[in-house]
Amino acid sequence: MNQHPKSHVTINTPIQFQDELPEKVDVAIIGGGVIGVFTALYLTRMGKSVIVLEKGRIAGEQSSRNWGWIRKHGRDAAELPIMIEADRLWYEANDQTNGQCGVTKAAVNFLSTTDKKQDQYEAWIKLAAEHGVKSHMLSRKQIADIFTGQSDARWQMGTTTPDDARGEPWVAVPNVAKLAQQEGVKIVENCAVRMLDIHAGQIKGVITELGTVNCEQVVLAGGAWSSLFARNHGIHLPQLAVSSSVVQTAPMAEFTSQNSHDEQLAIRRRADGGYSLAVCDGHVAFVGPNACRHMGPYMPALMQGWRDVDLRLKVPKDFPDAWGQARSWTPDQTSPFERNRVLEPEPNPKYIKNIITRFAERFPNIGAPKVQTAWAGMVDTMPDFVPVVDRAPELSGLIIATGMSGHGFGIGPGFAKIIANIATDKPQTHDISRFRMSRFTDGSKLNLGPSL
Repeated sequence: MNQHPKSHVTINTPIQFQDELPEKVDVAIIGGGVIGVFTALYLTRMGKSVIVLEKGRIAGEQSSRNWGWIRKHGRDAAELPIMIEADRLWYEANDQTNGQCGVTKAAVNFLSTTDKKQDQYEAWIKLAAEHGVKSHMLSRKQIADIFTGQSDARWQMGTTTPDDARGEPWVAVPNVAKLAQQEGVKIVENCAVRMLDIHAGQIKGVITELGTVNCEQVVLAGGAWSSLFARNHGIHLPQLAVSSSVVQTAPMAEFTSQNSHDEQLAIRRRADGGYSLAVCDGHVAFVGPNACRHMGPYMPALMQGWRDVDLRLKVPKDFPDAWGQARSWTPDQTSPFERNRVLEPEPNPKYIKNIITRFAERFPNIGAPKVQTAWAGMVDTMPDFVPVVDRAPELSGLIIATGMSGHGFGIGPGFAKIIANIATDKPQTHDISRFRMSRFTDGSKLNLGPSL
């Protein structure tokens, strides 16, 4: 790879995409994250004119703040076939950007300090085999070998998918955006979509802070902001967002090249020679009006993992679910998306301390890592930990693609193909019924997917 930015995208990242607003396109995409950018790329290759409208920076939020795992391992059964395709598409995008996505083969390992996950791990091995994914169990010695003898050998068992991969999020999505732009996609950063332009129940365009773009199809891929945008149009989307903290270490000698996590700590080798580290049992959930409104559907998930969630009633100003946040506005009013161009949650000091302590405990021969920087991202999630990818039943022309639940970076290209097929009325090659929006209103029992 060529030299790349040191870390995640922020509001201080220079604007790279400033195309002029066209009068009309076939499809307008709200949100310049991994879903929006790849969807635009595939739609333009299908002969459609496309614009990506990003309120802040391409990949400015969770698309550059995630772990960078491209994993089939441990996926929800409905996501796995899509992820198998996404894995291939990531390598394709990496080739087409001359390696600038940083995609590298790297095993993904789920590790356990007890044998309590035996049944869960065996169920995954069976599911993987049904789809031709070569996952297998790990012995204690094999786990020790993964960490080249540097660990304290605390893990009792694990599972691995050796042909999974990793990418560099902060460069991958912007470089795919450049590729899409070269192929004809219009991209505008610092341009919030305030509202949809609707006539007689049909979308006719998007109204941005810089003007109106006519179109009859819109993809809402706004991440943590999607529910707020949809609510202004009377569409109720039970989406919440939780903050997850990550540490970037300074460059250090490589002791593992694989992606691993146990009950408490996740680790990934970076292209810059350091590691990305995160806690697996600590998330901050800011409880605002939307969270209270949708608490019912989330109760099964909360009951399952309540110890891992820090609920806070004080929501930072201008966050999507802040208590003082506007819930409705008109096209001539400044929207919430202009008041907060890039969502920048503060990393949680307790979790950062835990990350450093846990790393040092697990790797006593290495000790506490030197922290180069730390950040947090808002993970948009749904009550069952799988996304909504569907046409909005209430509004003709709107496609909703959100709630990736922390799994969006890896699977992004696969869902983008699905969204492009929805927009062009082409048949799907995957069963996407699990991701329908109506599952929250049709009386279906929600089936919780994997939260990691």
